[in-house]
Amino acid sequence: MMAKNNGLQSSPANHHPCPPGQARVEGTGRTTRTCSTQDDTSEGQRGAPSNGGEQPPASAFQGRRTLARIARLVLVLRDWASRSLHEEQQKPDPFLERFQGTEFQAVAARIASDLQDEDTEEGNKRKKWQIFVVDPAGDGYYCWLSVIAVPVLYNWCLLIARACFNDLQETYVVLWLVLDYVSDSIYIGDIVIRLRTGFLEQGLLVKNTKKLRDNYIHTLQFKLDVLSILPTDLAYFTVGLHCPELRFNRLLRFSRMFEFFNRTETRTSHPNIFRISNLVLYILVIIHWNACIYYAISKAIGLGKDSWVYPNITDPEYSNLTLGYVYCLYWSTLTLTTIGETPPPVTDEEYLFVIFDFLIGVLIFATIVGNVGSMISNMNATRAEFQAKVDAIKHYMQFHKVSKDVETKVIKWFDYVWTNKKAVDEREVLKNLPDKLRAEIAINVHLETLKKVRIFQNCEADLLVELVLKLRPQVFSPGDYICRKGDIGKEMYIIKEGKLAVVGDDGTTQYALLTAGSCFGEISILNIKGSKMGNRRTANIRSLGYSDLFCLSKEDLMEAVTEYPDAKKILEERGREILIKEGLLDESATEESTEGKSMEERLDSLALNLDTLHTRFGRVLTEYNYAQKKLKQRIAVLESQMRQQDLEDFSDSSDSLLEDEVKALLGGTP
Repeated sequence: MMAKNNGLQSSPANHHPCPPGQARVEGTGRTTRTCSTQDDTSEGQRGAPSNGGEQPPASAFQGRRTLARIARLVLVLRDWASRSLHEEQQKPDPFLERFQGTEFQAVAARIASDLQDEDTEEGNKRKKWQIFVVDPAGDGYYCWLSVIAVPVLYNWCLLIARACFNDLQETYVVLWLVLDYVSDSIYIGDIVIRLRTGFLEQGLLVKNTKKLRDNYIHTLQFKLDVLSILPTDLAYFTVGLHCPELRFNRLLRFSRMFEFFNRTETRTSHPNIFRISNLVLYILVIIHWNACIYYAISKAIGLGKDSWVYPNITDPEYSNLTLGYVYCLYWSTLTLTTIGETPPPVTDEEYLFVIFDFLIGVLIFATIVGNVGSMISNMNATRAEFQAKVDAIKHYMQFHKVSKDVETKVIKWFDYVWTNKKAVDEREVLKNLPDKLRAEIAINVHLETLKKVRIFQNCEADLLVELVLKLRPQVFSPGDYICRKGDIGKEMYIIKEGKLAVVGDDGTTQYALLTAGSCFGEISILNIKGSKMGNRRTANIRSLGYSDLFCLSKEDLMEAVTEYPDAKKILEERGREILIKEGLLDESATEESTEGKSMEERLDSLALNLDTLHTRFGRVLTEYNYAQKKLKQRIAVLESQMRQQDLEDFSDSSDSLLEDEVKALLGGTP
């Protein structure tokens, strides 16, 4: 506004200033126009004759020039106003705001705030749309695959049937139109979902819109998806509604159905049953298509023309739609399964079609046999592997003539293990998983049992995770001794299932009963100073029935607690409390071990100090060697400079002596 006003004030029509009162009452633009009009009018009046006669030609020319300037000024102002109107609404001129009241400033601020809120809301909506990315590994994407698989399967099953059986298309035409366009809308929605489907790049989900779009558009699937939604059914206006083969391009979306089947096979807990069901579905679809094609060929040749084609529908017995489809399906099933018992072909076209059907049938039969056989093998793989182990042990016992009692005991142990599903080697099953996933699975399976052990209560969670990964399951038969008194302890045991008894040396006297969650054998592997039993077992423990235990070796425990010294101290303290309670701890030996431990700590501290001094001495020696090297280099440079200086001095002195001799010789010559 100020720039325009300055321009107006510099124009020839504005040489005379406006009255100040008028400038205060009116706006700047209006004031300028008013002043210009008044100045032009006064200028015209000054140029007019005083007698009120005819206007001279010069005065008329000046008036026309003034009017032209006014018109040009109005056009410039209108163009400027149209260009800057939107900018003025969003950002008021600060120069004008200084001359307006507080009420106008409040209104302007409120308007600007409303505009900013609208922009912010639009920005948030745009941002939400930009952030909307479908994770292909999420449940939402899988649910969408289940939705898109329905119209794909609908088109693959019913389009061919509607195209071949005219009665089916004509009877339910309204239903087909509704289902067709509902499936088309789902197809279009699937393209939108594909455009927003993320992918992994360097292990992270890509959410950039341009990258997602380019990743989808530059694939063959995008071209097939576009072809599958081309509005080919617009030809209905030309050929009529009873031509569903115009929609065969909808069959190109088959990849989504296969993707849904693959993900379902991965997610389901019964993959073998799903594979068999999926195979049956494929076979039924192939038989269905073959039946429809058989009916279409029969129509092309002529219904009832010979014994091979479908009978004439003028016969009331074969005019029913349901009967016609079932007849064709029966013929297709007999042909593709190579059972035969169908009317022989008559024409060349019929022979070619039957030959092609037999070839397809052979492939289908081979596929069925191969897939079903592999599925049954996979279902029984665990059983076959277990049975092979049992047979190997039986053969070994028979070869070495093991007693029948022991052989019977071994066979019963195998039966118990297989019946209670304990034959799976956990380490073998989980060996392909990374340590983190194996730890999570082991925690879900064993952590609750491990927490029941009193010696591990309130220990660090990381230590429990380490221990969980090192547990080995073991199953004991009735009457088996888990440990005997006086044996060297190399493992500790945690009871998962079953009951154990602490018995006397005679094996019959029972002193205590151990149940699920109990732990024994930990004292002998902790090497607690002052223990009267040392690292030997303190009791006889026998299994009353079949017992499922967790075994933790001494090496695994020590390896785990090495990284957790605080946890190791806690374990030793609790083990010491147990020994005191049972009267198996020698206090004097404990004190000696404590003193010895303090002496060991001193020696460790001294060794640490010596290592520190050695490191510092090495650093000082390195610095000394470096300084010596630099000093030698400096001395070598100085020696070279001195040698060069001596050579130059010698050359100068020799030159001066030579000159003196020459002068002497010249002076002595007559």
